Amino acid sequence: MTDAIPVITVDGPSGVGKGTISQLLARKLGWHFLDSGALYRLTALAALRHGLALDDEAAVANIARNLDVEFLTAEDSDVRIFLEKQDVSSDIRTEKAGNSASKVAALPAVREALLQRQRDFAEPPGVIADGRDMGTTVFPQATRKFFLTASPAVRAERRYKQLKEKGLDATLHSLIEEIEQRDERDRSRRASPLRPADDAVIIDTSVKSIDEVLDEVLSHCGEIVR
Repeated sequence: MTDAIPVITVDGPSGVGKGTISQLLARKLGWHFLDSGALYRLTALAALRHGLALDDEAAVANIARNLDVEFLTAEDSDVRIFLEKQDVSSDIRTEKAGNSASKVAALPAVREALLQRQRDFAEPPGVIADGRDMGTTVFPQATRKFFLTASPAVRAERRYKQLKEKGLDATLHSLIEEIEQRDERDRSRRASPLRPADDAVIIDTSVKSIDEVLDEVLSHCGEIVR
């Protein structure tokens, strides 16, 4: 990353709307979009497909360093993700994939292996980086930093609706438990724990619409978006 390339980071736990906000912001500005969580989900999926234990740090880090992945924009503007030439766009969005990603993300060697890969996304005219440590570790000198939050109950309700729309079974109680466990794992990991950067703008999305959150983010971007 060079100082001449603007970077906006959007961090926070799962279910706060950071992915949606980041994609909308990237489209509005015509910038690149980095979904860092997808890289960890892909690493976990690749490790499992190769028969590796998710706590085998050296082996999983080797998978991360050699990840065979492509991000392709489809005609409907959605990004299709290919792992080892297979479309895994849906596979990496499951609850299992998310929990597996949280486990491998706690491994320092894996985070180190993916660090430069994430920084390489910073290309002109700019990049919107969505993740958990974008503003603290990956892009500490980012032009603007945001940290989105929401209560576990609200986040579980959002996820519950998404799963129901896909025809998948879930219970709110189990989703809240999974979210709380994942939050604790992300906050307590040794490498790049989940926390707001000291200079991040913190936005609680619990009772705000996507449009309201996007407007608030844009209001803090000033001259960047003019």
